[in-house]
Amino acid sequence: MRRVFLVSALIAHCWSVQVAAQTERVKIAVSSRSIAFIDLYIAQDRGFFRDEGLNADLIQVSANAATAALVSGEVDALGAVGLAARASQSGLPIKVLAVTGHRALFWLVSKPEFKSISELKGTNLGITSRNGSQHLVANRLLAAGGVDPAKDISAVVIGGAPPLLQALLAGSIQVTALSPPTIVVARDKFKVNILAETPKDFISTQGGFAVADRNLADKGELVRRMMRARTKAYRYFHENEKATSEILAKYTKLDLPTAVETYRMSQFGFTSNGILTDADVDTLLKQDAKTLGLAHPVPAAKVFDFSVQREINRELGIK
Repeated sequence: MRRVFLVSALIAHCWSVQVAAQTERVKIAVSSRSIAFIDLYIAQDRGFFRDEGLNADLIQVSANAATAALVSGEVDALGAVGLAARASQSGLPIKVLAVTGHRALFWLVSKPEFKSISELKGTNLGITSRNGSQHLVANRLLAAGGVDPAKDISAVVIGGAPPLLQALLAGSIQVTALSPPTIVVARDKFKVNILAETPKDFISTQGGFAVADRNLADKGELVRRMMRARTKAYRYFHENEKATSEILAKYTKLDLPTAVETYRMSQFGFTSNGILTDADVDTLLKQDAKTLGLAHPVPAAKVFDFSVQREINRELGIK
C-alpha cells in the first residue's frame, strides 16, 4: 500500500513539474488592490491564465513606474490603462487593447473636520499618481466645489487606495479620492466625510489591458493568450456576482458584505465587452489633450487597438 502511495505521489509530482514546464511566465502590473483589476484577479484565481498556458504574476506598482517598466520590458502588460493611454499620447510606444473601467470610480473624501469642499483650500490632496485617473477625477470634483486644484491644493503622491486612506487618517493629507472597496471601509469604519459622489458622466479609463507596441508586434500570440484569459474572466465578472465578490474579498482582504456592496456600486463603471465606443474614445482623447497641453487630440489609432479584443469576443460569443 505504501509503495502504491509513493508511486502515486511520484506521478503527481512529475505531472506538476511537467505542467509548470509547459506554462509561460508573464508579469502584469496593477496599480492597487481594487475592483478596477477584477478581471485579472479572476483570471488568476479561476485558472483562466493557466488554461492558456500562462503562469501570471500580478505585480502591484504605481502606474507611473508600471508604464516605465512596460516600455523597458520588465513587465509584459499593464492593468492600469488610464496613465498608459496618456503616456501613449505623450509619445511612448504603448497600445491599449482593452478597457474594463470606463467611468470614474472615485469618491472625494476628507478628514471629519472638513464639512465642505470650499474649506479645503490650503490643504494636501493625496493622489495615486500625477495625471492618473484618480488625480483627474479628484481635480474635477474639487473644481466643481469651488476649489482650484492648481492653486488652492497641494497634490501629494501616496500610492493606491489603502495607503491613501492611511495617510488621510494619519493627517499627512486632508483630502483624497477613494475607490471601492476602500471607500466603503473609510465610510463605515473610519467615518470619513464623503464630500462628492463619483461623476457618472466622466469618461475615465482605469482598468483594462495595455502592452508595449513591441510586444504586440513580436509576441502577438502571447498577447492573445493573455487577452483570452482576461476576457473569459471579464465575462465571469459580469455573470457571477457572488463568486466575483468572494474573489474580490480574497484579494482585497475584506469581508464578503463589503465586497458585495463594492461589486454593486461599481458595475455602472464597467464596459460590457472591453471595448470603448467611438464617442467615448473621442471624448477621452479631447480630455487628455487638454490635460497634457496638446494642441490637438492624438489620433485614436495611436493609442487604442481593439482588434484583438474584437476577435476574442467573437470567439467567445461576447457582443
